[in-house]
Amino acid sequence: MRLITVSSLLAVGQGLFGVATSLDLPIAARIDGIESDVTTVVYNKTRPLLIGNDGGAATGGFRAFDINNGTLLVETAHNTPGRTKLVATAYGVGGRDLIVSIAQPDSFFRLYDVSTIEQIGQPITRTLGDWSALCAWKSQRSGEQYLYLFGKKQAVQFLLRETRNSLEIVEVRTFETPIEASSCAISVSAHNIFFSGDDDPTIYTFNATESTEIPDITVLGAAEDDVTGLTVYVGEKSDYLFVAQQDTITIYDELFIELGSVTLTGDDDIEIQGLDMYQSKTQLYPAGVVTYAIESNSGAGFGISSLEGIFDNLNLKLNTAYNPRKIPCRTEQLVCQECSFSGFCEPPVDASHPTACLCFAGFTGNKCESYNCRNNCSNHGVCIGANQCSCHEGWGGLYCAFKVVKPVAETDPNGGDGDDPAIWISPVHKTLSRIITTVKSELGAGLGVFDLNGKEIQTIKAEEPNNVDVIYNFPAGNRSIDLAYAACRGDNTLCLFEIHRNGTLASISGGIQSTKEDYDVYGSCVYRSRITDKQYLFVNAKTAEYLQFELSWNDTLQTLETTLVRNFTGGSGGQVEGCVSDEANGWVIIGEEPRALWRYGAEPDDDSSEGALIAEVGDGHTYADVEGVTLIEGATANDGFILVSQQGVSAYNVYRRSAPHEYIETFTTIENTEKGVDAVTNTDGIAAVGTSLGPMFPYGLVVVHDDANELPTSGTSDEASFKLINLRDILSDDLLTELDPDWDPRA
Repeated sequence: MRLITVSSLLAVGQGLFGVATSLDLPIAARIDGIESDVTTVVYNKTRPLLIGNDGGAATGGFRAFDINNGTLLVETAHNTPGRTKLVATAYGVGGRDLIVSIAQPDSFFRLYDVSTIEQIGQPITRTLGDWSALCAWKSQRSGEQYLYLFGKKQAVQFLLRETRNSLEIVEVRTFETPIEASSCAISVSAHNIFFSGDDDPTIYTFNATESTEIPDITVLGAAEDDVTGLTVYVGEKSDYLFVAQQDTITIYDELFIELGSVTLTGDDDIEIQGLDMYQSKTQLYPAGVVTYAIESNSGAGFGISSLEGIFDNLNLKLNTAYNPRKIPCRTEQLVCQECSFSGFCEPPVDASHPTACLCFAGFTGNKCESYNCRNNCSNHGVCIGANQCSCHEGWGGLYCAFKVVKPVAETDPNGGDGDDPAIWISPVHKTLSRIITTVKSELGAGLGVFDLNGKEIQTIKAEEPNNVDVIYNFPAGNRSIDLAYAACRGDNTLCLFEIHRNGTLASISGGIQSTKEDYDVYGSCVYRSRITDKQYLFVNAKTAEYLQFELSWNDTLQTLETTLVRNFTGGSGGQVEGCVSDEANGWVIIGEEPRALWRYGAEPDDDSSEGALIAEVGDGHTYADVEGVTLIEGATANDGFILVSQQGVSAYNVYRRSAPHEYIETFTTIENTEKGVDAVTNTDGIAAVGTSLGPMFPYGLVVVHDDANELPTSGTSDEASFKLINLRDILSDDLLTELDPDWDPRA
C-alpha cells in the first residue's frame, strides 16, 4: 500500500462560497425490526427496489423492498444464506443484472438475478475474511464489471464476468489499506473509489483502474464527525459525494468542497449507515431518493428520503437520466485472448513487440496461461486453480496453512452478541468446573454460566460485559473467595461477582466500580502480583489507554474497593481489547487489534513506555484483527503457551510462553457433523486451561467465541454460543508434556 496524504479543501470551499446551507430532511418511508448496515438499489422503471443486508443471526441474508409504497417500505423478497454484512448490485453482466452478497458464516459470494431475486447457481469464490464494505464498479473504458471488497486493512479487486454460460468472480489484485473500511462509494466520472472507517472522520480515495499494480491511496479530507456512510450521486458533468455522520448527510463536490448538509428528521437519536442513491424518477419521487440503514428510538431497519428538496435548496443539478447499465459505444478490450483472458493486455508499441500481459492474481506466464497458489498451498494441499487450494486432510484456512480441529461441544445459545469467555476450575472436583461467558449486547446483557457439556447453569444480568476473567482466593475479610471480573460497557464500570463453590455467580458489595471521567471501557484482564500478593484489574479503552487498578477489601465497610495505580498507552496506539496476565513472569500480554501482540510488565511501577513485540500483522503468521488472548499454564514459569484469536481469518495462533515467544502453529475449526456443532466464524474471545478436567477434557480445554452460530437445520441462531475444543486436538503429544495436568490456580 502506498498512502499519500493531501490536505482537505473544506476550508477553501467555505471561504469561496460562505457558510454551507443546512436543511432538514424528512424520512419519507421506512421499515423497522431489521438489524442492518448496508443498502443498495436496483434501477427498474416499473419496480425500483431497495436492497438491504440482514445482520440478524436467525435469518441473515438480504431483503428487497419496493420504493414506491408510501410511508412504509413493503418487503418483496428475503434470501437467507446466513448473517450478512454486505450486498451490492451489478448491471449488464452477461446480459443480466445482479445482486451480489457475501455471507459471514462461509465467506462465499452469492449472485442473484434482480428480476426474480433468486440465486444463480452455487456459491462461488470463497474469500476467507471478516469483510466490511463492498462496492461495484463498471469500467467506462472496457465495459467490464468489477467488485471492490474491503476488510481488515486490506482490499481485494475482483472481475465479475460471464464465461461459458456461467458467472465467475476472478481475483485481480489484493492490496493493503490504512484502515478497516466500513463504507465505500465510487465516482463514475472521476474514476475514484472513496472509503472510510468506523469512529473516524477521514475519507480516503484511490483511482478505479484496470491494473494489477498497487494503487496510490490518498486522504481526500475529513468530515466534521465520524463517517457512518458514503454514496455518490452521478452528475451529468461531475459527481457529488454524500457523507453520513450520525443523523446528518453532508454533500461535497469532487474536490471535497462542502456544498451543504441535511439533517434527518422524523425520529429521535437517529444514526444513519449504509447510504446509497436511486437517482432516477419514480412514481412517488420524481427526483429520486437517498436510501440508508437507520437506527433510532423507533428501532433499526431501513429508510428513504426524497432528493428533491436537497437539490432544489442547494442549487444542485439533477441527473435523473442516469443509467447504471450504460457504457460508451466504443470500448477497449483490456481483458483479451492474447493474455488467456486472465490478465490485462497492454497493446504493443509497434509490430515487432508482442502484446504485454499484466496477469491477475494467481496467474503466471508470458500469456497468463498458467496458474499458481500463494505459498504453494503451504505444502499441505494441491493447487487446482489460481490461488485455489485443495487441502490435505487435517488442513484448511488460508492456502491450507491452518491445522483444522473439530469442536466437541458448544454452549447453549444465550444472548445476542457474545465476546470473551473464562474457565473457572472447581475446588470441589474439576469435572464440576464452569465456563463463564459474556453478552455484550443489550439483548440478554450479562454473564452466562455453563457446565463442561455446554449446558446452561445460570445467567445473571450485567451492563454489557465485554471480557471476563476469574480471580481465585481473593481475601475478603475472614474469607477467601473467587471472583468473576468484567469490563461493563453499558455504564463504563468494572463489574465483579462472587463465584460460589458450585460455580454460580452472585452480586457482592462493591461489585460495581467506576473508572474515570470520560473513559469508555472495552477490554479487561486480571493480575495477581507474586511480589506483593496484591490483586490488580486491567481495563482498556479503544483509544489504547490502559488503566490498572488495585483491588482490595474494606474490612470496616465489608466491601470491595479499587484504587487507580497506573495508566499507559498499549501498543502503538491502535484499538486494543484482549489481554491476559502471566503472573509467574510478571507480564501482561495485550492485543492491538489492527497491528500486533505485545508484552508489558504488569507491576504498577514497571516501565510502560514501550512494550515487547511478540507478533505483528504481516509477519507471515499473524492476521488482523488480533482479538482474544489467553495463557495455558505449564509446569514451570517457562512452560506453557499463549493463544491468540485472529478474527479476520477465524483462526488462532499458538506461541511459546517463554520469551522470545516462538510461533508454533495456527489452527482453525471445522464443523463437527457427528456432534452437530458448527464451525467458528469471525471469532473473538478465547480462554484455555491445560488442566485435566475429567474424561471429557483429560488434557485441557479451549473455549472460543463464535460470531455466527449456525443451526443444524439451517440459518443462524439469534443467540450466541461458544465452542468447546479438546486441547489434545490442538497441541501435539510432545507439546502436551510441557503442561501440568494437575495445575491448581489456588495453589
